[in-house]
Amino acid sequence: MAEKERQQLKRSLKPHWVWAIAFGSAIGWGAFVLPPDWISQAGPAGVIIGILLGAVLMMVIGVSYGFLIEKFPVTGGEFSYAYIGFGRGLAFFAGWFLTLGYICIVALNASALALLAKFLFPEFVRIGNLYTVAGYDVSIIQVLIASAALIIFALLNIRGTSFSGRTQFVFSMILIFGILLLAGGAIFADGPSISNLSPAFLPDQTAIASILTILAIAPFAYVGFDNIPQAAEEFKFEANKAFGLIIWSLVAAGLAYAVMIFVTASVMPWQELLAQIESQNSVWGTGDAIESYMGRTGVFIIAIAVVMGIFTGLNGFFISSSRLTFAMGRARILPNAFRKLHKKYHTPYVGILFTLIVCLIAPWFGRQALLWVVDMSSTGVAIAYFFCTATAYKIFKWSDKQKDTHYASTVAPGRKLLSLIGLISSLGFLVLLLVPQSPASLGKESYIVLGVWILLGIVFYLFNAPRYNKIEEKEMNYLILGKEEL
Repeated sequence: MAEKERQQLKRSLKPHWVWAIAFGSAIGWGAFVLPPDWISQAGPAGVIIGILLGAVLMMVIGVSYGFLIEKFPVTGGEFSYAYIGFGRGLAFFAGWFLTLGYICIVALNASALALLAKFLFPEFVRIGNLYTVAGYDVSIIQVLIASAALIIFALLNIRGTSFSGRTQFVFSMILIFGILLLAGGAIFADGPSISNLSPAFLPDQTAIASILTILAIAPFAYVGFDNIPQAAEEFKFEANKAFGLIIWSLVAAGLAYAVMIFVTASVMPWQELLAQIESQNSVWGTGDAIESYMGRTGVFIIAIAVVMGIFTGLNGFFISSSRLTFAMGRARILPNAFRKLHKKYHTPYVGILFTLIVCLIAPWFGRQALLWVVDMSSTGVAIAYFFCTATAYKIFKWSDKQKDTHYASTVAPGRKLLSLIGLISSLGFLVLLLVPQSPASLGKESYIVLGVWILLGIVFYLFNAPRYNKIEEKEMNYLILGKEEL
């Protein structure tokens, strides 16, 4: 019965492709577009410390991911892990919010491509101005650019995982080379100086508050390393290599963020830079900063790097969102269409098309929508991190005197401690984002869209719950994990 109905993905991903999916998704466009926004919230040192500390916390969380991927190499990631640890209802909760996080970042990358076009070709992009959202002019050209990128990458992902993995690696290498060129320019060119990073933090905010403001967005900044479990069913190698791929992707992403923040803040006294960006109503502050010391050559280099970052983000999160919704469809908590595979390419094309349709809404909201979506994606991802670390905590044992709670239970006091730290960190991220008094609290618009997503999730759950909850435990275990016994 279930065995005949359980679709399985093909094993086609090589280790360096998987590393590129994680790194390219984590670094994305944010390192090239958001540094001025982050510096204005925390000062240069606050951003660099917060972003690197975030990488360390992600590595702690990555311990739980590495273990669970090795024991349960199936697509679905946190949805599957939440099922193992907490049952069906909370598995849907975790999966639905993670779907929000992934889809938000696909939309972000497409919108960032339109933003880049506005910076490089301002007159052309102004053609067909439609309206203004939060002070930002939205034109039909921007909408078309972002929409075209979404459609193209959706079609490429439908064509197959091997193609996606191979191109992801090439894009990631070009991205890294671009960052190295920009850093070299800042070191050897006249103008950029480490003295421009003073004062290190915002004058009217404590250093701790500045660091926490940036630390709160770490789930957004590094979301992408957790694309690795979504692809686990497609590994063409042993699953125990996953933890190393997670760590090295986070190391590379943390360094890439730190370098771009340092380069941006070093071109002139950073408060002066921010004032200049605001007075000139700059579309892309990082691009202006690079142009000030490298000219149009620098703009060309960072434009190529941004395009690569956008492409890796679009590619990586189309992979992850479609695999997640495929796993939820296979478990019968999403409509049957989501568990279908393309007859020719054997890809979960319905999840890809669902992601495309939802994301085509974002370009109509302009630049400000990017920041609203950052907050929402951070919330969805932090919830998923919690379920992963909490499940690992339940499986790890302090000593062999503890009773086994699961067939995968193992004595690992060190890893149990790290999973506990990861669990607490995940809750801390949620507190920073959801408590109104927090320096990193969500804005009103983010709460509204988050509420809409919750209502949509309730509708999906109520529609599918009778079937989902009626399936016997052994059959559900097989549908989600590929084995009947836990």
